[in-house]
Amino acid sequence: MSVFENLREGKHYHILDEDYRREAHGEFRRCAHICHLINSTDPNDTGKLIELERELFNGNLPEQTFLTPPFQIDCACRIFLGKNVFANHGLTVMSVGTVTLEDGVMLGPEVGLFTVNHEPKNIRVIFTKEIRIKKNAWIGARVNILPGVTIGENAIIGTGSIVTKDIPDNAVAVGNPARVIKQI
Repeated sequence: MSVFENLREGKHYHILDEDYRREAHGEFRRCAHICHLINSTDPNDTGKLIELERELFNGNLPEQTFLTPPFQIDCACRIFLGKNVFANHGLTVMSVGTVTLEDGVMLGPEVGLFTVNHEPKNIRVIFTKEIRIKKNAWIGARVNILPGVTIGENAIIGTGSIVTKDIPDNAVAVGNPARVIKQI
């Protein structure tokens, strides 16, 4: 199994582990380079941006899905995008633990998706948990979503929230930590 599959299955890795450094850091460098190219491309050159985004996602850029530069993604091979996904500028994704954005997901400016964490007793050891954002969820500006969180279908997460646990379908959640304040 690959390092990414092992992490998804719950294995912990020391950041100096040879396999982790070879596989994960190789993907980090690939993505950093392509993100740099995207972020320095004229925003009016949409053809070039789409071409680079397809390269970033290894050809898997679904119909009507667009990420607005600038953004930073560390591990695009572990991001699974649905159709009609839109991310506004300033997106930061640490996706070594896998991020799934289903059809119709909308991300506001400066959203952060973080699938990786460190062992408290040895901060050089990492572990991951997947983030899943279900169909037609709307994530407000400057929201941070932490490892292991699932955002339900049609859910809305208010601006500036920090999401530490699952949010059910059709819920509106706000705050730090985010809590459900009503059902749609």
